[in-house]
Amino acid sequence: MAIATFSSYFFDDGATAGFLKSTLINISCGFFLFYFTKNHKIGIKKREGFLIVSIGWFLMVVFGMLPFLFTGSLPFFYDAFFETMSGYTATGATVINDIESFPKSIVLWRSLTHWIGGMGIIVLAIAILPLLGIGGMQLFNAEATGIASDKLHPRISDTAKRLWLIYVILTFLNTILLYIFGMPFFDAINHAMSTMASGGFSTKNSSLAFWNHIPSIQYTTIFFMILAGSNFVLIYYFICGKFKSVFSNTEFRWYTGFIFLFTIIVFFSLVNNGYYSASDNTPFGYFENSFRHALFQIVAVITTTGLVTADFTSWSPFITMLFFGLMFLGGSTGSTSGGVKVMRHLLLIKNGFLEFKRALHPNAILMVRFNNSTIDQTIVYKVLGFFIMYLLLFIIGAGVLSLLGSDFTTSIGGAASSLGNVGPGLGDVGPSKTFSNLSISSKIWCSILMLIGRLELFTVLILFTPHFWSKS
Repeated sequence: MAIATFSSYFFDDGATAGFLKSTLINISCGFFLFYFTKNHKIGIKKREGFLIVSIGWFLMVVFGMLPFLFTGSLPFFYDAFFETMSGYTATGATVINDIESFPKSIVLWRSLTHWIGGMGIIVLAIAILPLLGIGGMQLFNAEATGIASDKLHPRISDTAKRLWLIYVILTFLNTILLYIFGMPFFDAINHAMSTMASGGFSTKNSSLAFWNHIPSIQYTTIFFMILAGSNFVLIYYFICGKFKSVFSNTEFRWYTGFIFLFTIIVFFSLVNNGYYSASDNTPFGYFENSFRHALFQIVAVITTTGLVTADFTSWSPFITMLFFGLMFLGGSTGSTSGGVKVMRHLLLIKNGFLEFKRALHPNAILMVRFNNSTIDQTIVYKVLGFFIMYLLLFIIGAGVLSLLGSDFTTSIGGAASSLGNVGPGLGDVGPSKTFSNLSISSKIWCSILMLIGRLELFTVLILFTPHFWSKS
């Protein structure tokens, strides 16, 4: 907030007082908590860990929405809460219809919430959730070869520092390249933070479609979206020259394979239906235009980034259904992406095929294998439990939205988008629209779904079980 405060003073956009008040409140509360707990012995068990993570993220949102309220940018609590929750959870859904009219410092703070939340979930997934026995990175703990067997550093704090360094470097490179290719610096740094966080907030009302005339900007964004949706530990291995560990990783191969496969499907559908024309009136220009939009939207939805160059719901019913399904895919474990994650899907599919063999050979011991290693059956059960709970929450989420007044398409699109931290949904919350038309209660409900989805479901849901609060 101090950064945004200085930027407001620099731009003289009239939001300095509001930011200064927000910053002072944060500092005061932080100092108060630190001072009165400084002598407390640190001993965090699983029960405390769940509380710290869940309540900590909720309080981040409560304090993070203060600039929106104090500057008058979003004067209503529910809108400020929604926008901040969407920012920290890197969802990218917005209630703002005209972001270009907002003070630059508010736009910057909005992007910063993405950037903070994006790396926050990485550190959470790799450094904290394994200690609690949950989370996507726990899957790696069952492997003889892979991420967990070759840790970045035995100390969690050092692991977090190295991940942050990678995150900062990639954000810096993304900013520079966007600036070189013609995007103004302020827009470049905001989009770089949004991209690396797999967020989706843009400085333009039309998102990346504003730069449809500059393909290099969109291809650059595609590249960094793919990186953001990849496991950050694999990126670290690549930097260290451990290329075999990257390209032999099963999840990474399937992750990139899914992007290629679905891009080709959408590309041929666009070409077949003639949705795009070439500005240079050449066949190459026509095919390139179609390919770029197909690739961009596929990557944006799979990685749950949510930036848009076009309204994919206007292409065809088939493509709309395809993108709706991709909202449940997600990127890699240990990435800034939301969703179910590719690894969970692969483990479920592998276990499903094994069930055919078990039916024929009931006495045989058949184990799921991943990255040439055997996966403990308890991990498969946890993945299955996660997937069932995810689908159940989606059904409940869509049901509640319909109960609160949304139509069927908007309800399923809003629930899938919020729970998967995707950003654009379907219907009234589609890629070319915002969540501003939802009712107050619907916005609060979507905010809750965002938090539950971002914290891997169980981190929040376990707080509502009687077992958690029992003394035994």
